[in-house]
Amino acid sequence: MGSVVGQPALELAERVAETAKGLGIETAVIGALALAAHGYVRGTVDVDLASSVDPGSVLRALQDKLREGGLKTRLLLPDAEDPLGGMLRVWTEEDDEGDPVKPLEVVNFANPYRPAASLGAEAIRTATNLDPASSLRYVQLDMLVALKLYAGGLRDLADVVELLACNPHADLDAVRAACARFGLEAQFERVLASR
Repeated sequence: MGSVVGQPALELAERVAETAKGLGIETAVIGALALAAHGYVRGTVDVDLASSVDPGSVLRALQDKLREGGLKTRLLLPDAEDPLGGMLRVWTEEDDEGDPVKPLEVVNFANPYRPAASLGAEAIRTATNLDPASSLRYVQLDMLVALKLYAGGLRDLADVVELLACNPHADLDAVRAACARFGLEAQFERVLASR
């Protein structure tokens, strides 16, 4: 993983995951680092973690604890229109204008205004630890595909195509079932047809 992201980014992710765990918050690596864990490396330096907690109380408690530890944070709370449950940005450095340098994002999947089965909650629950010396857990391939399809951007769809190409022996029925549980089966079939 070191070639995909720098050591400071991984150390920050470990620190945030450990702090979250201390508060009873489970997290899992999503995004580019999760893609790399499943064999698809693309040139990026960001690290994203998923959570699925109440943003107004639990995510705010994580923000407070990280600030106590000297980290800089910004909590973005959701409203009824947001498909996600907010986001907590965490960073250690700022540029000359005071903007965050290489912030980590904790993407929260529980939106209290839109209660429903949470794709993020299942992805976190089924995530696995790839290194016993690390507190970072990574989402499984089927859930990573579903998360990317849920995000739905052109980059996300291209990531799914590349991810499946890098995993030719993937259990497509398991991926299909994961997508179907969250109403994403049509998107998955379109990606399969485009390969």
